[in-house]
Amino acid sequence: MKLHELKSPQGAKKKAKRVGRGMSSGHGKTAGRGHKGQKARSGGGVRPGFEGGQMPLQRRIPKRGFTNIFKKEYSLVNLERLNMFEEGTLVNPELLVQAGIIKKAGEQVKVLGDGEISKALTVRAHKFSKTAAERIQAAGGKAEVI
Repeated sequence: MKLHELKSPQGAKKKAKRVGRGMSSGHGKTAGRGHKGQKARSGGGVRPGFEGGQMPLQRRIPKRGFTNIFKKEYSLVNLERLNMFEEGTLVNPELLVQAGIIKKAGEQVKVLGDGEISKALTVRAHKFSKTAAERIQAAGGKAEVI
């Protein structure tokens, strides 16, 4: 098969419904809108969720909980991901962004103790889990809180 031989499958090209083009088209006169009423008028219709004045579903359902606007979001980094750096490297959030371990620069970083670390690194982050700090120090490195 060559590029010029490609064809759309049968039934893939559907013609648009042309309304209001005469009685013989099957969509003439009222153009599929029925007779009178709000939905028959130009610009007519109701907004999404409107139930004709009845209390809408999204307002009938009880609300629960709240969103804490002071919540801090942390980028999580596991210890095993830090093994990619050379021995004695100063690992900070900027270096983690360059290495592609975390996505956004300027986001707070928390180091978790999942996995083993075999190199002595100086790790600077906003937070450390207890096991992460212990394992970094056991490998001969330092865990510094920014």
